[in-house]
Amino acid sequence: MKKVPDKMKAVVLNRFGGPEELRLQEVDMPKIGSEDVLIRLAYAGVGEWDAFERQGGYAEMLGMNPQFPYILGSEGSGTVVARGEKVSNVDLGDMVYAPGFLNPKGGFYAEYAAVESQYVSRIPEGLTRQEAAVISGVGITALRGLEDILQLQQAESVMIFGASGGVGHMAVQLAKSLGARVFAIASGEDGVAMVKKLGCDAVVNGKGGDIISMAMKFAPDGFDAALFTAAGEAANHALGCIRAGGRVAYPYGIRPELRISSGIKLEGYNGEPDPEIIGRLHRYITRDRLSVHVSHLFALEDASKAHATINSHYLGKICLKLTVAE
Repeated sequence: MKKVPDKMKAVVLNRFGGPEELRLQEVDMPKIGSEDVLIRLAYAGVGEWDAFERQGGYAEMLGMNPQFPYILGSEGSGTVVARGEKVSNVDLGDMVYAPGFLNPKGGFYAEYAAVESQYVSRIPEGLTRQEAAVISGVGITALRGLEDILQLQQAESVMIFGASGGVGHMAVQLAKSLGARVFAIASGEDGVAMVKKLGCDAVVNGKGGDIISMAMKFAPDGFDAALFTAAGEAANHALGCIRAGGRVAYPYGIRPELRISSGIKLEGYNGEPDPEIIGRLHRYITRDRLSVHVSHLFALEDASKAHATINSHYLGKICLKLTVAE
């Protein structure tokens, strides 16, 4: 194992703002505590929530006192190069992945990240390092919505709105794992083609397909449940297909607000990680061979381009490549 350097390259913010504020520079290596793992990163995920963080949204909302230079990035994968004396779940040299939302020791847009060991897992067989880097945030958000909020049951009908996005395409796979009948609403014909490969029971193009007639044909009495990962007029029309007494979940942050009719339970939620749901997602990944679609791969120094892409049409996830593949 090579000696860990004192400095590393990272994409940092020296102030909050637009994508142009993301700069590559040399910073101090994060220090690890007794329960931390130091990961030499191979890939980092770029989440839609990263833009909100880049603009200072979380700092303001949570009353944080951010220290600059500030490193974004809430998920990644790589190799364990150091660990605290109390760490026993991973070994030096292990290939691992981890989420680390608002990590006080810095995010994953860097050559190295220090993460509490309770968030770190070995990459399961069949999952690439690239997939592992981007699966945590969207996987946890989808699983939280389907299992914890909707409490989706076998043979129930569920609508996934935004099925070709990061959270949505994980939700399609997880809902099938739970034994539900899955109706997916994807974005564009490319989104429909991608989602069809994930094994859903029916999929429609939300940008021009006849959502209502196809939805009512799929669930004539209305849907038992729905997960919305996007909002807008098409979403509000689709909400009309939920049966009385049905359940609707959505991750906080989607805009504009969903318009729901009375008699339907609507609940928003946060998708932040904790050890229990990380372990639960890991079991689904391993057992059901969940996969994640990466539509864009950027070099670390092109993080500003990655952020400019967040607001465009893309499928699945955006990823940063941090080190040369070994």
